[in-house]
Amino acid sequence: MENGKTPMTEALSAKPLASHAPPAPALSVLVPVYNEVENVVPLHAELNAVLRVQPLPYELIFVDDGSTDGTTQRLVEIHDADPAHVRVAFLRRNCGQTAALSAALDLARGDVLVPMDGDRQNDPADIPRLLARLDEGFDVVSGWRANRQDTLLTRKIPSRIANRLVARISGVPLHDFGCTMKAYRRRVLEGVRLYGEMHRFIPIFAAWQGARVTELVVNHRARTAGRTKYGLGRTFNVVLDLILIRFYQRYAQRPIHLFGRIGLWSILLSFFSFAAMLYFKYVFPWPLGYDLPPKSFVETPLPVLAVMFFLGGVMSILMGVLAEMVMRTYYESQAKTTYLLGEVRQGQTPPNG
Repeated sequence: MENGKTPMTEALSAKPLASHAPPAPALSVLVPVYNEVENVVPLHAELNAVLRVQPLPYELIFVDDGSTDGTTQRLVEIHDADPAHVRVAFLRRNCGQTAALSAALDLARGDVLVPMDGDRQNDPADIPRLLARLDEGFDVVSGWRANRQDTLLTRKIPSRIANRLVARISGVPLHDFGCTMKAYRRRVLEGVRLYGEMHRFIPIFAAWQGARVTELVVNHRARTAGRTKYGLGRTFNVVLDLILIRFYQRYAQRPIHLFGRIGLWSILLSFFSFAAMLYFKYVFPWPLGYDLPPKSFVETPLPVLAVMFFLGGVMSILMGVLAEMVMRTYYESQAKTTYLLGEVRQGQTPPNG
């Protein structure tokens, strides 16, 4: 020990090694994978071949969604061979593509985020084109598989129907919401949490928050290895998620307006049913046109309809009140605002005197 310094204090007073660390990535490529043992190695090679000639420092984030076919070991080997660019996360079980992509978003450090599929049907050569379009002033560039290499009946036709429905309901005129390959500026994804199949609706959330959204035709390649994980049943999940985000867009801050309207209309129908019941009992007896004694109340469905509509209306209004309380708790407990502030311009305070 010299000059009162121990080896520990000398180590603490030494210059940090951060100056020799590689620059923080400006681009993060996010690749969720599930049972793609034959595809991850060539995909990693393709991505490096494309991105190494680009000026942006980049990182490749692979998220293994509980694979059982050897993909995990392949990803470990890829990371060990290319630790400067590759980061790998392993989910404990299969959670779905949206959850895996959400994990990749949480790990990403770049200002530009490019998610893509791990089955090699997305072409890494399209990434520079997406970035160039982003530089034209857009916040989101969505890929459009205009020449999609999938089966017609089980993939292409249901996808076209679903895309037109989503575009019509959301008001965001994109042709291919299901294409994973997109480019985002990080700021448009702040605060976005993904559930269900909602990763495909990120451009909708971004557009609703004022982001500039466009699309670009990308190359779509036929699958050469592995098996597809999606079928026709996924279309129904997309429709249900679409209903949810439509509700979120229009009524998240005022759910009583939706449930209350449904409740009031239901109560109104109950009054109409009750009035019709009295009418057919005393004014114009049922059955019509027959010389038969009038039926009692319980021999027609009108009393049951009156009760069902009334109870349904009351329950709907009460559900709206509960939803309103939950919404207020959500915003106030997290200090969230009900508005999205873009820019504030204000002059300087004039000096006193």
